Amino acid sequence: MMDEAMEMTTFQLAKGLTIKDFIAANADVDAWLQKQPGFILRRICEGRDGWVIDMLLWKSVRDGERAAAGILTELADSPVHAAIDQSTVDWTIQVCRHRCG
Repeated sequence: MMDEAMEMTTFQLAKGLTIKDFIAANADVDAWLQKQPGFILRRICEGRDGWVIDMLLWKSVRDGERAAAGILTELADSPVHAAIDQSTVDWTIQVCRHRCG
């Protein structure tokens, strides 16, 4: 059995955009993610400080890495990219070491 992996990306939105704008810009990404091998779930959170946390759970690190590359290539024209202040992006994917629930 492969270990699940949590992908976490933190960033700020492009100037003038709201979290509702960002979520709307993700319509094509959400549909695409649901078709990706190993995809389990996605959650988007916004902190009081305006930072966005985009979390995805994958069946494996490999599944998450493959999808991350696909978002940059297959979805290169997605409006989601313009909704993010790219200079603030921090991305990581790590093997989950504990699960409750």
